[in-house]
Amino acid sequence: MSLLPSLSDLIARARTDLRMGLPVALRGPGGIVLAAAAETLGTERLADLAHLEGPALAITRRRADTLKARAYAADLARIPLPRDADLHWIRAVADPSGDLATPMKGPLQTLRAGDDAPARAALALAKSARLLPAALLAGAPDAPEGLTVLPLDGLHARLAEVPDLPEVVAAGLPIAAHVTTRLHVYRPTDGAEEHYAVEIGRPSRDAPVLARLHSACFTGDVLGSLKCDCGPQLHAALEQMGEAGAGVLLYLNQEGRGIGLSNKMRAYSLQDQGFDTVEANHRLGFEDDERDFRIGARLLDRLGFRAVRLLTNNPRKVDRLRAAGIDVVERVPLKVGQTRFNHHYLATKAAKSGHLL
Repeated sequence: MSLLPSLSDLIARARTDLRMGLPVALRGPGGIVLAAAAETLGTERLADLAHLEGPALAITRRRADTLKARAYAADLARIPLPRDADLHWIRAVADPSGDLATPMKGPLQTLRAGDDAPARAALALAKSARLLPAALLAGAPDAPEGLTVLPLDGLHARLAEVPDLPEVVAAGLPIAAHVTTRLHVYRPTDGAEEHYAVEIGRPSRDAPVLARLHSACFTGDVLGSLKCDCGPQLHAALEQMGEAGAGVLLYLNQEGRGIGLSNKMRAYSLQDQGFDTVEANHRLGFEDDERDFRIGARLLDRLGFRAVRLLTNNPRKVDRLRAAGIDVVERVPLKVGQTRFNHHYLATKAAKSGHLL
């Protein structure tokens, strides 16, 4: 029946549930596993989950490495919930903000036996909800009525897919860089954040277009943060397109290299403690870069562009666009915005992420 939710609908519902502190039910060959985000879990629900079968806290391998906890899987570790564990213990394991103040959290025992699939799905859901990648899991005889139930079969593959991105609306928007500008708004069918395309002038679809994939940066683009070079890059790219008379800037809502603003600010807090940008992401449990540039490729294709001259200092962005079917005929450097506040940040991007600065 078409009125019933699809798997994508259930995933969108599950994201909201996790953000609100509700557990979701994961149904697999081994039965039902309830999963709740460590970041939003409350005391009463923790007590209920702790009395179920085999409660364990799932964390990514990156976070496990920070905590010196053995990860028997390539990508995650499962820590049995101690009998006396409270929310403070769970948050301390999940959130690195207090690692220096309370460095001794272990030794932490981790599970080797058992199915990692529910933990893997729960961590992927937490990431897609822009929460800390840590989840409490417990087996249940059945899914309590009212909870969102997700089948494990096909779930991880669906989470890794690029959703369809239909255009919602497009309208003229004169801006400082060029008065002939058109803003396109795209809303993904999986219920995630909208993305935007800023089309400068009337670029030809028959020649490589000057293009930039710009990830949203509230702190840099809006507040003028000096900790990064995002704001200057945004405005310099628009100015270059304006001077050229044509171009397209894709504004992708993948704040903080895809971890969300809250986690980005957690990373900033860790940077204040002396960790660099990559180390901070790893301590949070994330990879260096969680963005999906296939979204940009999908939008370029929707706009009718198959070849670009890409404004970027990031060779990985070039490689990922090419892998997604976009012909990057030229990488156009965009070296602006260096300050005494972001010198170390930019040096780290060059040394550890391969940026050409």
